[in-house]
Amino acid sequence: MKILFITDNFPPEVNAPATRTFAHCKEWVKDDVEVTVITCAPNFPHGKVYNGYKNKFYQTEMIEGIKVIRVWSYIAENKGFLRRTLDYMSFAFSSFIAGLFVKTDVIIATSPQFFTTWSASMLSTLKRRPWIFELRDIWPASIRTVGALKKESILDFFEKIEIFLYHNADGIVAVTKSFKTELVSRGIDPNKIDVITNGADLSLYNIENKDQSLLSELGLNDKFIIGYVGTHGMAHSLDFVVNSIAEIEDEEIHFLFIGNGAEKKNIMEIADKLGLKNITFLDSVPKQETVKYLSIIDVSLSPLKKSEVFKGVIPSKIFEAAAMKKPILLGVEGEAAGIIKRYNSGLCYEPENKKDFLEKIDLLKKDKELYTELQKGCEVMSKDFDRKALADSMLEIVRSKKLLNQ
Repeated sequence: MKILFITDNFPPEVNAPATRTFAHCKEWVKDDVEVTVITCAPNFPHGKVYNGYKNKFYQTEMIEGIKVIRVWSYIAENKGFLRRTLDYMSFAFSSFIAGLFVKTDVIIATSPQFFTTWSASMLSTLKRRPWIFELRDIWPASIRTVGALKKESILDFFEKIEIFLYHNADGIVAVTKSFKTELVSRGIDPNKIDVITNGADLSLYNIENKDQSLLSELGLNDKFIIGYVGTHGMAHSLDFVVNSIAEIEDEEIHFLFIGNGAEKKNIMEIADKLGLKNITFLDSVPKQETVKYLSIIDVSLSPLKKSEVFKGVIPSKIFEAAAMKKPILLGVEGEAAGIIKRYNSGLCYEPENKKDFLEKIDLLKKDKELYTELQKGCEVMSKDFDRKALADSMLEIVRSKKLLNQ
C-alpha cells in the first residue's frame, strides 16, 4: 500500500504534529507500507530555515525509510495572522502541485493548520483516491479563542470551509473523543470518525535516572524542577504561570521552560520585570535530546487558557511525561483531566486559578507518598498510550479506506 501524507511540520522540527506524524510513518514503513510525506523546509517556530536546508521549490530526502518531499512555501514566524495564513496557503498550493506526481492509494492530511486538508481534498478529487482528515485541533475555533484574529466575518468563512472538508473527507481521525463529539454535534456522520489519541514512544523515553551533568550545567542541583517543554504560544497561558510563580517563596522550587513560540519574548519580559530567579528559559532542543531534559525535571507542567474549546484538547506532552514517570501538573479541563484522574498520574488545577495552581505545586513537592503513587500511575498510563500500538490502529483505519475505494 502507498500512503501520501501531507503535513506542514516534520522532523527535524519537534512540535507535536511533527512528532506524531514521524512516529506513525516510521511504524507504517516497518509494515511494508510505502510512505511519502510532503512537507516544507523545516522552519518552525522562528520562521527561519534550519541549517542544512533551503527553501527550494522541490527537494527530496529519505528519513528512516520515509520518502520526504520538501516544497517551497512563504515562510513566516509563528505569530501574526496574515503572514502565517500566507505561509499556510502557499504550502497548500505547493503540496498540491507536488502531490499530483505522487502515486498513492490513500491521502492523509493533518491539522493544524487546516489548509493542508485543502490540498488533500483537491488531490483526492483529481486522483480519485480516498483522503483522511487527521483532526488535531478544532480550527478556526481555537483561533477565535486565543484572539489571534478579531474579524468574525473571516472566521465564519473559514468555518464554512471547515464543515465542507469534514463532509468531503472519506474518513476523519480525531486525536480526542471530545473532537468526535463536537463534529457529530455539527452534523458530521459519526461512522466516518475514528479516534486515535496521541501517545509516546516507550523505546525513546526510557531513562530512569536524572542526567546529573545536565543538572550541574544548568546549576539546578538540589532543585525541585517543574518543567514545561513545548511551544510557547498564545493558547498555553504561560503568562499566567510566570505571574503566579512570583509568589513562590520556597527557593528549592525552580521552573524550566524549554521551547520557542509567539509568546516567548513576552513571558521572558514578564519574568525579567518581576525579577524572577526561580525560572530558566531554554530554546527548543532536538527531539532526541528532549529525553535528557525530561529526566531532570520532577514535575511536567501542561497548561492551557481557560476555555470551553480547550476542554477537548489532550496535550501530547502528558504522554511523554508519563513514559518518563514524571507526575503531571495539568491546567486543562475536560478530557485531558479525565485521563490524569483515571490513571492517578498527576494533579489537575483549574486553568488560570492562581490559588489552586500554587497549592498543587506545594502538594507535589511536600507529599512524598503521593508523589510515588503518581509515578506508579504514570507507568500504567504510558503503557496504555504506547505510540506503536496507536500507529498500528491508525494503519488499520487507513487500510479500510483503501479497501472501500476498490
